[in-house]
Amino acid sequence: MTQFATAADGVRIAYETVGDGMPIVLAHGFASDRKQNWANVGWYDTLAGAGFRVVALDFRGHGESDKPHEDRLYGDRMLGDVLTVMAAEGIGRADLMGYSMGAILSVGLLLTQPQRFRRAVLAGIGETYFNERIARRRGIADALRTSDPATISDPTQKAFRDFASQGGKDIAALAACMSADRTMYTQQQLATCKTPVLVVSGENDTQAGSSDVLAAAFADGRAVTVPRRDHMTAVGDKVYKEAVLEFLS
Repeated sequence: MTQFATAADGVRIAYETVGDGMPIVLAHGFASDRKQNWANVGWYDTLAGAGFRVVALDFRGHGESDKPHEDRLYGDRMLGDVLTVMAAEGIGRADLMGYSMGAILSVGLLLTQPQRFRRAVLAGIGETYFNERIARRRGIADALRTSDPATISDPTQKAFRDFASQGGKDIAALAACMSADRTMYTQQQLATCKTPVLVVSGENDTQAGSSDVLAAAFADGRAVTVPRRDHMTAVGDKVYKEAVLEFLS
């Protein structure tokens, strides 16, 4: 059942909980939501069945949460969406799993709120984390905002436009989310993070790149590669799920 918590800036964040036990917060990817990213590919059942209390949120601009259209209401403010939901549920400390955008935001939480997380799974990101370019994200945002999708020639921008155009999604809010500034951390900064981290990426995920380089940057990081999977198909893979359960046990 959907519940709502209100962030400090007044944005309402939708979330739901499933199961009992150690809480694990699930942070979905860009233009997805808690259902598409996690529930529909079996993660609720997998984690609740293993004795976890699943706490899955929709980031602002996504799913059932409020969808502001101003860039300034995204970026690092989205870290607060996770903390807002944890506060609403009375959770002081939890495990954390993010996918793609959700994993990038999870890195920010580990660096700014390390005491709040026992273990973290960062999936759908890898070595390209260190090469994120603002110009690339702004180009994608422009593609989301164009009135004529036929003018989009870049295949990556076109793929993002197609995904963000699925039914029920607010493309203007997603464009604001994509173009907002957010803090990215260096290898030296990640080395100060003592939280155990599992980095997962698909073997064919050219968007994320290898999980090994990113995992090695953490003081206590390990890597898993999901065979024959890309950015979109790794998310529900059995290898990914088994690695997570072993890591969290």
